[in-house]
Amino acid sequence: MPTEIDLAELTEAPVAHETGAPRTAQDLEAVYDIPVTVSAVLGKSTMQVSQLLKLGRGAVVELDRKLGEAIDIYVNNRLIARGEVVMVDDNRLGITMTEIIKSERGF
Repeated sequence: MPTEIDLAELTEAPVAHETGAPRTAQDLEAVYDIPVTVSAVLGKSTMQVSQLLKLGRGAVVELDRKLGEAIDIYVNNRLIARGEVVMVDDNRLGITMTEIIKSERGF
C-alpha cells in the first residue's frame, strides 16, 4: 500500500549514501537539468479490438475512475504521486499533487 511522505523530507533531510555518508538534496544539483516525462492518467479502460474499431467521433469510453477521484501522476513511467485536475487559465488544464507515493526502493 502506498504511503505519504512529506516533501520537506526530500529537500531538507540528509539521505544516506552507499558509503554511509549523509547527503542532502543540494548534493544532487548535477541531475537537476535532466529532462523527465511527466504523465497524468485520468483512468484506464480495456476493450476488444472490434469495439475499438467501432469508436468514432463523440464516442464515450468509460474509465475505471469515478468523478472527483484522484488521478495517477507518473514520472518516466513510474507512479510518484496522486492528484487532482485543475484549471490553469481559460483553456489549459494542470494537476495539483495531493499525495506523494513513497517508492519501495527509496528516492
